[in-house]
Amino acid sequence: MAISAESPKWAAMSENSAMRVDSSGLESDTLRASDLRPLLAAITAARDGNFVHVLEPGDGLVGELGAVFNQLVDRSVHFSTELTRVRREIVRHGRLDERMEASPGYGAWATRVHDVNTVIGALVAPAANATRVLDAVAGGDLTQRVDLHDGTRQLRGDLRSLGRAVNKMVDQLSLFTGEVTRVAREVGTEGRLGGRAKAQGLSGSWRDVTEAVNTMASRLTAQVRDIALVTTAVARGDLTRTVTIEATGELLELKLTVNTMVDQLSAFADEVTRVAREVGTEGQLGGRAQVRGVSGVWKDLTDNVNFMAS
Repeated sequence: MAISAESPKWAAMSENSAMRVDSSGLESDTLRASDLRPLLAAITAARDGNFVHVLEPGDGLVGELGAVFNQLVDRSVHFSTELTRVRREIVRHGRLDERMEASPGYGAWATRVHDVNTVIGALVAPAANATRVLDAVAGGDLTQRVDLHDGTRQLRGDLRSLGRAVNKMVDQLSLFTGEVTRVAREVGTEGRLGGRAKAQGLSGSWRDVTEAVNTMASRLTAQVRDIALVTTAVARGDLTRTVTIEATGELLELKLTVNTMVDQLSAFADEVTRVAREVGTEGQLGGRAQVRGVSGVWKDLTDNVNFMAS
């Protein structure tokens, strides 16, 4: 850089001193090595990350150098202090909206603060977005998704992977709940048996639970249909059928009850038919219907038939 004619010039006096000469050729300041050693020590400490050295106010050029150095240290301390404060607020207290306050000064000082805040915002925004979606899921709202755009640009790298993972989880949960709800409504409300939840697009535990629901629905459908088939046959006068499908618990009790009913009705019908044939067709009087294990109305009907035959 060219030096103007008005710029001060330095003239060497000895190895331990220097003199600043102005344009008129007059001496303005004489610097001694002893004057610069405190400044050198402070600069060395600052280089090593120690900002506790503050130069005392002074006169002349040494005083100006000390004042500028102190300002430099103040701005560095402000930056590191703000960085430590923001780290503590975010990491320890979880305050994701915390940002660095503007540093005194311009240029690179302001740019550094802005850059740090930009990085924090870029990291925090997707996490906050994911938290919003997870809170919605916890509240039963499966319509929310993580926005994979940060303003006008797409998220990239790990941040995009985070958003996509959350969205995929919500998609699978939404698909799962939708299918299970549909099957439950068809079976429980509309009485439409045979429905199955679609497992396409599901994986892992989601698929396992869906298959378990389908197994439950299939078993229930088969059991109800078998019982319905037997009772329909009874209503049509066919007493040869019984419930044969495998069942457990209360459905097993229902199966045994239906089969017992069919057995008793079949025995009653056989006995009544035999007595009626003996009396009405063969002319054999004195016959009696014998139906073992009957009770209630079946026993009353049997007794009435026997009374009539006698």
